[in-house]
Amino acid sequence: MSDPNEADPGRETTRPLAARLVRSCSRFTSRHGIYLGRRSTKIHVALYRRTNGRIGGRFPAYPDARILLLDHVGAKTGTHRTSPVMYHADADIIAIAGSKAGQPTHPAWFHNLKANPDTTIRIDADLHPVRARVATEAERNRLWPKFVEAFPTYEFFQSHAGNRTIPIVILTPRG
Repeated sequence: MSDPNEADPGRETTRPLAARLVRSCSRFTSRHGIYLGRRSTKIHVALYRRTNGRIGGRFPAYPDARILLLDHVGAKTGTHRTSPVMYHADADIIAIAGSKAGQPTHPAWFHNLKANPDTTIRIDADLHPVRARVATEAERNRLWPKFVEAFPTYEFFQSHAGNRTIPIVILTPRG
C-alpha cells in the first residue's frame, strides 16, 4: 500500500508542522537503519511512569496514537523489561503492532511475548494483567487500518520492512 500523503503531496502541507517533523524524523531514521527504541526507552518509560502517561502517553502531534507500557520477560535471558508501544483499544482487547520502525526484524518484545504471554501493561496510571497472542490474519486485516489511521507512518514502516509483515499482537484481560 502506498502512503496517502505520497499520492497527494499537497495534503502533507495541511498537517501541523509538528506532525510533519515527527513523520520526517521517523522516515529518516528508518531509511538509514537507525532504530532509536533501545536508546530512548529508559527515558520514555521513566517519564511515562513519573507522570502517569501525561508525558509519553501519546505520540507527538498524533493525538490518536496512544502509547502504553508493555512489561515482558526475555525469552532467553529471563530479564524483565518494559517497552513503550503504540496501541489501539478495540472493545475488550488492546492491540499492539510490532513495527520496530520498519526494521527487517521483529522487536524483541514480540519474541518475548510469544515465549511468555502472561504479562502486564500500563495505560496512564492503570496496570492491567493481560495475555498476549498473535492476531489471526483476519484480525490483522481488520486492525491494521486502525493503526494506519492513528499514525500514517505505519504504511511507510510496512513498505520499509521488506518481506516482513508487521505483526499485530492481541492483549486480552487476564483474571
